[in-house]
Amino acid sequence: MKRIILSGGGTGGHIYPAVAVAEALKRRFGDGVEILFVGAEGKMEMEKVPALGYRIVGLPIAGLQRRLDWRNLAVPFKAVKSIRMAKRIIRDFGADAVVGFGGYASAPVLWAAQRMGVPTVIQEQNSYAGVTNKILAKGARRICTAYEGMERFFPAAKIVLTGNPLRGRFSKEGADRAEALEYYGLTPDLPVILVVGGSLGTRSLNEMMKAWIVGTDGKAPVQVIWQTGKYYEREMQAFLAAHPAAHVWQGAFIDRMDYAYAAADLVVSRSGAGTVSELCLVAKPVLFVPSQRGRGPSDQKRPGAGDEGRGGGRSGRRVPDEGDAAGRGAAGGSGDAGGDEPQSGGAGQARRRGRYCQ
Repeated sequence: MKRIILSGGGTGGHIYPAVAVAEALKRRFGDGVEILFVGAEGKMEMEKVPALGYRIVGLPIAGLQRRLDWRNLAVPFKAVKSIRMAKRIIRDFGADAVVGFGGYASAPVLWAAQRMGVPTVIQEQNSYAGVTNKILAKGARRICTAYEGMERFFPAAKIVLTGNPLRGRFSKEGADRAEALEYYGLTPDLPVILVVGGSLGTRSLNEMMKAWIVGTDGKAPVQVIWQTGKYYEREMQAFLAAHPAAHVWQGAFIDRMDYAYAAADLVVSRSGAGTVSELCLVAKPVLFVPSQRGRGPSDQKRPGAGDEGRGGGRSGRRVPDEGDAAGRGAAGGSGDAGGDEPQSGGAGQARRRGRYCQ
């Protein structure tokens, strides 16, 4: 029996690559593998992962607030407690390996595993690696990347170019469009625009949609699938209650991304790593709106994360965003297609990150 811990979360862009790997492991090893997820208490993985039938344990880990905040005083204590808990979880579970996918929880779990002599793997979704992954890479056995040129962040001998693992049947053919339209309550008589702001949401895209609905008085010759994000769900529901809009489907999160892509004629989206990989495979016309916030040189603004020459293929265009971005780097419901065929996303040069996870 192989026992594997998968750790990561905070956004769909960290959660669903881990879920895709879990599903691939289950298909390959069946009952010969046991999987345990480790997340952060209060984060979305604590809801999404159990809903998919996997066991998850939460750590009290939290990140630093970027503004002056008294809660930052508790962060070191939570980190120490999380490392102690992680060591106990690894020992009690009898883990043979630990895989980190990013997010608050992955750091203490990887750190603890490395000091216990348990093999660790890092899955880096982005073209610009974060500080935590760069530090933990020194003790990792392998580092799985989605982009070439990651030697500037990680030891070259440890890098394996695997692509971003995706759930669902993402391809140019895609899901049945008639089924997809019926799923979202849309009609085949009008074109469909898919607006994706990331699993946590994007203020600028939501404000754009509000202005469009007000400007058209809720009536337009197009239909919209509008993913508003967790942070903005109540606000946008209240807005639609006050401004009813025909042909608009609104949801905080999209559980069937394969249906959303199949229904869409055009996609307007954040350029998070998972979303870029998905769109490489489905080959839909897309307008990327990169986040202006993020670590260092924003990964969403880099050439490997959504420009027409690499990640987005010839159908992609980038549009600068001057607005707020609560869900920076988040893949909009990334990979949560509700299917059973995990893949890695890519097209053209990005096809290198477009192999099936088997």
